[in-house]
Amino acid sequence: MVYLNRTFIKTVATFFYIGYFPYMPGTFASLVGMVLYYFIKDEPFIYGLVTLFLIALGFLAIGKAEELFKDKDPACIVIDEVSSLLLVFLFIPYSVKWAILGFLLFRLFDALKPYPIYRFQYLKGSLGVMCDDIVAAIYANITLQFIFRLASFITS
Repeated sequence: MVYLNRTFIKTVATFFYIGYFPYMPGTFASLVGMVLYYFIKDEPFIYGLVTLFLIALGFLAIGKAEELFKDKDPACIVIDEVSSLLLVFLFIPYSVKWAILGFLLFRLFDALKPYPIYRFQYLKGSLGVMCDDIVAAIYANITLQFIFRLASFITS
């Protein structure tokens, strides 16, 4: 039973072991999130449900995963990237250009951690791991909303 619990937590936290990708696991996990986004983008109810479910699952699993890995926010924990990436595209109509721009903005905000994002990573457990990515996704969404609306205004 304990082994099953440990396996489940590692599977969730690493998002089906994607976190073990040897190079830039967070970016690779974000790309996997993009694939997930592509398949659920046309169903708003499913999109919202999957997003909330993954965020909740991340909050539940990450604290225990940090204990298992004996490390604060190890690179192999990537459910935070996958779940947060879905927040980037809320209320943005799908197009390849908006998807690419949203992905790049999310990775930029996640890497640079402008205020107050960097402060969230110092919170303990799941809260610290999830919140910095959630806020980076919110920043990316706000920026994307602004650019989208500006582009719509200019072209109309």
